[in-house]
Amino acid sequence: MRYSDRVAVVTGAGSGIGRALTQALTEEEAHVAASDIDTANLAQTQALCRPGRVTTYQVDVADRDAVCGYADDVRRDLGPASLLFNNAGVDLFSSIADMSWKDFDWLVGINIGGVVSGTKAFLPQLIESGTAQRPARLVNLSSAFGLIAVPYQGAYSTSKFAVRGFTEALRQEMIMQGHPVTVHCVHPGVVRTNFGTNMRTAQTEDPEQAAKYFSRLALTSPAKAARTILRGAEKNRARILIGPDGRVMAALPRLLGVGYADLMARAAKRNTNAR
Repeated sequence: MRYSDRVAVVTGAGSGIGRALTQALTEEEAHVAASDIDTANLAQTQALCRPGRVTTYQVDVADRDAVCGYADDVRRDLGPASLLFNNAGVDLFSSIADMSWKDFDWLVGINIGGVVSGTKAFLPQLIESGTAQRPARLVNLSSAFGLIAVPYQGAYSTSKFAVRGFTEALRQEMIMQGHPVTVHCVHPGVVRTNFGTNMRTAQTEDPEQAAKYFSRLALTSPAKAARTILRGAEKNRARILIGPDGRVMAALPRLLGVGYADLMARAAKRNTNAR
């Protein structure tokens, strides 16, 4: 077992990719320190996993002090973490003109703040627990929208581009400093989760229509996404792409350069007019 008896930390474990990661890790006999702000969903995740393999923590990743306390609790309860999956994230469907400051700050606090706080809080444990033969793994969830930007996802893309830059810089630092920690940035396309129904929308947008649009695009199951992440980390891939849409979106800027943006805008306009 690749992850047998290792301590894995998963944020946003109450649903979606976080739940699937927790399940996959426990199947490989890791012990998962699973966190979420929603304790009811977290309890459901725990019930789906092998008994005794999941310890749950209620954590708001936007609260830096809470994340640092989470790291202390994990070390006390389970020992130093050797696997970290900064997975928790939220979405906002809004044009930049209509986006409220409150919604923007909410999203940035979770999507960027949660990743940075989680990394800073747990990195000393990863460095301590990793070895040359069995390195620690640090996995940050960006998005295919961290590779390209699309209309009405300006805030989300801002956060996911930031996660990508932060993660790629950290990977270089771990290599330069000779620490036994591999660092990976994950770029999923649209995954079949409750992400669309839970995302916020601007007051000018219809939440139900936005959720339906999101669900039509979802091509990949959370379980498949989790398997791809674990396999990619084990192969030490710096960038882990998930789903055919994720691979297409990764290719667009390589093939078209900055011209992809105009192409995406025209396609989005046609789709809007068709609706």
